[in-house]
Amino acid sequence: MKSGIPPGHSRLARRLRDELDGEVFFDRFTRGRYSTDASIYQIEPLGVVIPRHAQDVHRTLAIAADAGVNVLARGGGTSQIGQTVAEAIVVDTSKYLNHVLDLDTQARTAWVEPGLVLDQLNKYLKPHGLFFPVDVSTGNRATLGGMAGNNSCGARSIRYGNMVHNVRAIDAMLADGSSFHFGEVDPETLATEDNVRFRDLTRQMCALGKRERDEIALRFPKVLRRVGGYNIDVLTTSRPNLARLLVGSEGTLAFFNRIQLDLQPIPPHRVLGVCHFPKFKQAMESTRHIVELAPASVELVDRTMIELARDIALYRPMLERFVKGEPDALLFVEFSGENHDEQLAKLRELSDLMATLGFPDSVVEAVDPRLQNAIWEVRKAGLNIMMSMKGDGKPVSFIEDCAVPLEDLAAYTERLTQVFQKHGTTATWYAHASVGCLHVRPVLNMKEESGAKKMRAIAEEAFAMVREYKGSHSGEHGDGIARSEFHEFMFGSRMVKAFEEVKDAFDPGGLLNPGRIVRAPRMDDRRLFRYMPGYRTDGFRPVLDWSPWGGFGGAVEMCNNNGACRKAEPAVMCPSYRVTRDEQHVTRGRANSLRLAISGQLGPEAFVSEDMRATMALCVSCKGCKRECPTGVDMARMKIEFLSHYREKHGLLWRERLIAWLPRYAPWAARLPGLLNMRDRIPGLARLSEKLLGLSARRALPRWRRDFFDYRREPDAPDPAMGEAGEVVLWVDTFNTYFEPENARAASRVLQAAGYKVHLLRPGDGGRPLCCGRTFLSAGLVDEARAEARRVLSAVKPYLSRGMSIVGLEPSCLLSLRDEFCAMLPGEATARLAERAMLFEEFLAQAQKSGSLHLALQPLKEKRALLHGHCHQKAFGVMDSVQQVLGLIPDMTVETVESSCCGMAGAFGYDAEHYDVSMKMGELNLLPAVRKSSSDTVIIADGTSCRQQIRDGSCRESMHVARVLDAALRQSVR
Repeated sequence: MKSGIPPGHSRLARRLRDELDGEVFFDRFTRGRYSTDASIYQIEPLGVVIPRHAQDVHRTLAIAADAGVNVLARGGGTSQIGQTVAEAIVVDTSKYLNHVLDLDTQARTAWVEPGLVLDQLNKYLKPHGLFFPVDVSTGNRATLGGMAGNNSCGARSIRYGNMVHNVRAIDAMLADGSSFHFGEVDPETLATEDNVRFRDLTRQMCALGKRERDEIALRFPKVLRRVGGYNIDVLTTSRPNLARLLVGSEGTLAFFNRIQLDLQPIPPHRVLGVCHFPKFKQAMESTRHIVELAPASVELVDRTMIELARDIALYRPMLERFVKGEPDALLFVEFSGENHDEQLAKLRELSDLMATLGFPDSVVEAVDPRLQNAIWEVRKAGLNIMMSMKGDGKPVSFIEDCAVPLEDLAAYTERLTQVFQKHGTTATWYAHASVGCLHVRPVLNMKEESGAKKMRAIAEEAFAMVREYKGSHSGEHGDGIARSEFHEFMFGSRMVKAFEEVKDAFDPGGLLNPGRIVRAPRMDDRRLFRYMPGYRTDGFRPVLDWSPWGGFGGAVEMCNNNGACRKAEPAVMCPSYRVTRDEQHVTRGRANSLRLAISGQLGPEAFVSEDMRATMALCVSCKGCKRECPTGVDMARMKIEFLSHYREKHGLLWRERLIAWLPRYAPWAARLPGLLNMRDRIPGLARLSEKLLGLSARRALPRWRRDFFDYRREPDAPDPAMGEAGEVVLWVDTFNTYFEPENARAASRVLQAAGYKVHLLRPGDGGRPLCCGRTFLSAGLVDEARAEARRVLSAVKPYLSRGMSIVGLEPSCLLSLRDEFCAMLPGEATARLAERAMLFEEFLAQAQKSGSLHLALQPLKEKRALLHGHCHQKAFGVMDSVQQVLGLIPDMTVETVESSCCGMAGAFGYDAEHYDVSMKMGELNLLPAVRKSSSDTVIIADGTSCRQQIRDGSCRESMHVARVLDAALRQSVR
């Protein structure tokens, strides 16, 4: 990948910047981030335009036409076949062109901009009792423009159809800048059309449909899931709808400005049956019988997906709720409608049918909407769960969504499995059994020439089989690069010429996303691959252990560009993207930049460049991606790796030194709290610290305490007076030692009251308190953090040998013992510590579960609690423990804030340059929820930085769960 602006395009870049109100990028890092989508392909664009309004799009098209360069429309960039990568100006509509423009509840229609995300539309529609029914699995980041461009389908297409059946009209611009309304055509009024270009275009299309009517009837597959080629079959009707010709055109015909959608009423009742099959073939044979019950959806999940999902912390608890035993396949069968009793009756019919087919007691019924949502979440994540396979071999999308008639489904899957075996591979199966469109991905190593050869051989055999069954080789995800070249094989040369006629009529200059649908390149041209010939990452020498992924390169390559990190609704991942809406500041964008840098595609020294620093700057190390990214991309750990190399070359700022070395100088600083706290008491000092150190004057620094927690003066608790429950080790981190010692003392009292002998974790040499090294890691000082880890390992060794748990209070610190310690010092000692290291609330919840916890808690005067989870609590799946122990307090109602990072993120929120972004993160969900809560509500947050953000952003005080339990405990002894 060349550095800077592509040769010969500096004038183009300058003109776009001068004439557009939107954002224009031609730098090598941005081009790199937009060179991939969720497919196996990688093509560097000329530049990237983020338009603010439709006029920006118009100007971009005009400038591109004048310069003779291509244009590519892009939304979420989740295309799996290579539709959204090209040597073109990429126009990303997702940041600004994302609004509902008009809603007609009576007609059940809505006009939307192309960058609007499906889930955001449905959230907007829900109060009106409506929804858009093309429910793609990527609905939390897929844009409506992209869905229309691909002719997307979704799990319930058997009832609602595809995008082509649900788009009423499109206002679009052609490559020459002309704008037209495309909708249903009335041949009788066409002669009165004033615009000659539109009149001639429409007449040409109607004539094509009339001329090719018989050939279309002969060649087009008679299956619902046919999205290959252009939808010229719509031209054969008496009143053709040209908007539906544009649907599925993959940005090759026009640029969508506005899309009119047909909406549906939300079914008031839904029930779900999970059918278990001991053999995959049995599920395929049963599908056509199940469809006769008129379900809204029948979706497949195979054994491979089940096993992979069980290895992902986010999905494991869900599977335990609805998977019985070790099935080879599951079918999710949904019924929906107006009458709940009728849906329950359908479930009984399903169970009876399964028994008749030879599978009695094989249906798990899900009537509770929450359980149904959990099951559907697993199904929606199917693709990404499969891509969580470690190693160079990955499930590859190219015959991903072939569709065959239901009566041929079992034979097709069995024969295709034999094809995979012949080529020495296996495959994963999932998705739309109801319409004969199963997503199948052979596992191939696309870094090797042999992978490309196997891909082509399998494709040719699979498509021949599909044609034999009179099916469709493109059933949902479009044509892109992977399938466009096979249209002549599927449709015949006459139909391909008709497709070319459509392309040339709309875009005679061939400027809009060329090489897709017509005149395509070979699908196995490795020069177009993400892992092109000569691709290597083995020259990179990491400082952390990445061996589970086969190295740092393997870990970075786990990002398959699925875009789950771009999801719009509240969740942990990815807070920086949620406030900036920039591809640079999302997990996918960072992973792409890292991969391109370590493989040498961004030029020498790219990994430690200022561009890379800017790319990683807004990563708050929340670890949301570690849990919520379906492929487990841990950007927080990758940031440590980057910072270590970057600091080695560039050194540290004074602010970074001050924060990093806090654990080392804290014992001396704690002796001068009055002096150190003067910064926030004397006017002008805060501004001076911002000028000299970059610490925001708008933030108060943590207050040093005279009564800090001194392990030398805090003796181990005596044996409990009665009912001894055992022994436990309490480790007090740096922050709770020096800034909030009341948390540590409260935790000790609660543990003692529960019947435990409490040992304080002390350094063996009697020196300064133990530290996890988190502050050093945040600055990239891995060697210093490793030294701290060794001190901790030495101190815990005698306790671990006795099987005791190590309990901590600060999530980011304690969970480092389970995470970063293993990456810094892999081995048996850290593995044992990781097994026994627990947060305070985890330890109590585990004791309660085993029936050994006895706490005499009494009601508090506050009856309501608002709980905010620290990012790492969410990332490690321990929020249930907090809720569980709070449930021990009588009469207490606990509400959990659905939020991502609070925005403070350790030192991040103290940086002057990050303050505004930090507050925007807090304002997404957390701070409004706190302000909305009543004054007698207890605000609970276990993270010290979270408590600081709540104080700064809402003027409310929050408490660690240990203090809340301690207060309820002290109520009982008054």
